[in-house]
Amino acid sequence: MFNNILLSFIPVFVAVDAIGTLPIVITLTQGLDRKLKNRIIVQSMITALCLAVGFVLIGKLVFQALGITIGDFMIAGGIILFCLAIIDLISPVKRRRLPGDDMGVVPLGTPLIAGPALLTTSMLVISEYGLIPTLISVVANVLLAGVFFRFALAFVKILGDAGTKALSKVSSLLLAAIAVMLVRKGLASFVGPT
Repeated sequence: MFNNILLSFIPVFVAVDAIGTLPIVITLTQGLDRKLKNRIIVQSMITALCLAVGFVLIGKLVFQALGITIGDFMIAGGIILFCLAIIDLISPVKRRRLPGDDMGVVPLGTPLIAGPALLTTSMLVISEYGLIPTLISVVANVLLAGVFFRFALAFVKILGDAGTKALSKVSSLLLAAIAVMLVRKGLASFVGPT
């Protein structure tokens, strides 16, 4: 059982990509007070946990009932991320987006933490290692992402204002690239492997 948990933890860790998401978290929470940032991080973890665990338990049935494929999900998530990246890149004013009550839900909780990569990976891991190891791996990785996000707030202090702004623009470019990749993979799923 422990071996299966460990073996399922690794691909789920790669799918969540909490470390790779840190620059995006810094960008989205820049200029917010500590209390609001912490609330957004907790909100993102709760959203990701609910979505990921729910998907592990009933995702296949819901997608089949609605006629939605993983490719559809990748394309939709990619379009949302691309729009956010473009707004970040072209807006001359950093407060381009007023922080709403749902920033932890979209885009942090989903599609950044619990996005197409995690949902697809969890379906594959279930078939390989079983339901319980997959659930444990998903929960552990989402909680670990929350810890990384919490330390991202301290990372901002180290970088300073200018460094954070520079990182923000670079992360917006990366976010746009990730969005294009998701759309490309989503489209590729309709035409088969290349």
